[in-house]
Order: sequence, then C-alpha cells, then structure tokens
Amino acid sequence: MSFPALPARPGLGLKPQHYAQIIADQPDLGFFEVHAENYMGEGGPPHRYLEAICENYPLSLHGVGLSIGGQGPLDRDHLERLRALNDRYQPASFSEHLAWSSHDEGYLNDLLPVPYTPQTLDRVVAHVDQVQQALGRPMLLENPSTYVLFAQSTIDEVDFLDAIATRTGCGLLLDVNNVMVSAVNHRLDPVAYIDRFPMHHVGEIHLAGYDETTDDAGDRLLIDAHGSRVRPDVFALYRHTIARTGPLPTLIEWDNDVPAFDVLMDEVRLVDAVLDAAPAQRLAS
Repeated sequence: MSFPALPARPGLGLKPQHYAQIIADQPDLGFFEVHAENYMGEGGPPHRYLEAICENYPLSLHGVGLSIGGQGPLDRDHLERLRALNDRYQPASFSEHLAWSSHDEGYLNDLLPVPYTPQTLDRVVAHVDQVQQALGRPMLLENPSTYVLFAQSTIDEVDFLDAIATRTGCGLLLDVNNVMVSAVNHRLDPVAYIDRFPMHHVGEIHLAGYDETTDDAGDRLLIDAHGSRVRPDVFALYRHTIARTGPLPTLIEWDNDVPAFDVLMDEVRLVDAVLDAAPAQRLAS
C-alpha cells in the first residue's frame, strides 16, 4: 500500500473560526490537519469548507477515536465511517494514537496509555493491520504523552513503536511535545529518546504547547494541553530532531483557547526557519 506523502513543510490544525480567512487569504502553508471524528457527518458547512480548502492544500486526517490500544475489538461502525471519510477526501496522511479510549460500549474523553508487553504488542499490531486493511492505505501511529508508568511493562517505548512499524508496515507520527512531556514526568532524557527513535519510520511530526504544574512531591509535571505556543525546550528538541531527519511535515497543534490565525502563522514561521536550516538528507537511524 502507498499514498502521497505530505509536503515537508509546516501545517496547521483546521479550525472553524478560521475557515473564511483561510479561503480568502490562502496562507503559505504546507497542509491542514483535521480530527477525523469532527467530519463524520454526511454534509453541512464543515464539509463545504473542508472541500474548498482541500482544493488548495493537502489534507492530513488525524483520528482520536479508534482505541487502537484497547483490549476489545475495534468498533466496526467507527472504522467504516473512517474508511468513507478517507475515500471521500483521499488525504495525504491518516494517523491515530497509541492509546485506548473505550471499554465495552463506553467511550472516554481521553487517550489512555497501554502497558508495553508482548501481549499488548500483539494486540496493537492486529488492530493496526485491521485499520490498514480496511482503509487500503498505511497509517501513522503517534507516540503518547504519559503521566504514569506500568509496572508490568517489559518493552521500552521506542522499541515497542519500532516493533509495531516493522511488523505492520505502518509509519510513525513523532510528537516532539509528547516526548518532552513524558520525559519530564518520568525523569528521562528527551534527547536520548529522540536519538534512539527509528526515524526511518517517521512520516510526520507534531508540535504543541504544554501546561506545567507540580506533583505531590513538588516536582515538575507537564500536561499535553494544546492551548499555547510551542515551548522553547520543545522547539530546541525539534531542532535536534530535524538535524537528524532532514525536513519533515510538521504540524503545529493548537486545539484549546484557539488564537487568531495570525498567531498561528507566527508559529509557522518559526517552524519554517528550522526546516529551511535543516540538512537535505536524513541521517542514518
């Protein structure tokens, strides 16, 4: 299976409050990304605007509801709606999260972590295979932001993601903000994580802003909030990443307290500067 890749440029999440400005101004961007579940209705203004915008920009579909890490089977109705949406828009990329969000017939408004065990690996591999077969295209799987570690985990997260991609042929979506959040929360080295990451599987990068508080011991606790500018330490980690990979499609996620479009374009210019300074080729990984 193959499909055209996103351009190695900055992209933005498409928000309804910016529809009209985007159509009128046609800003200099590489692509737009939407959450698939927001466009699973049959029609209406969201589809009319998305169709107009897709005439000028590649599209990335980003799912949040498949519950790929869940213990139960994938929701076949949800998967069918997802297939129809992919067929309708033919996006350059489809991605989902290494997480679970459903139990029996209940759905949780969160992306919850999974233990890294051989049993979980087999289950996630089977689910990714099912998704790719249903969609007729490879998907990207995103590394999570985590706040707890499982005592039963026996596989390192980087090795776990590498094994999924190797066994299924899927790609990986490297969320650099998630790396920083998890590394700070678990007292790990984010640079070491990036240096071990299998960059040859990466098809897209995400950046976002985090919130910060303290835990019960008074230590830093980062929260993947998507409601502010990308933090300087995340941008530094992104520069380190791009120095290894060369230019890659990079989404700036800003889903909460969405600002004026000009503020988002300020973030785009910062990403453009990093990509312009990047080596043309990926380093070996």
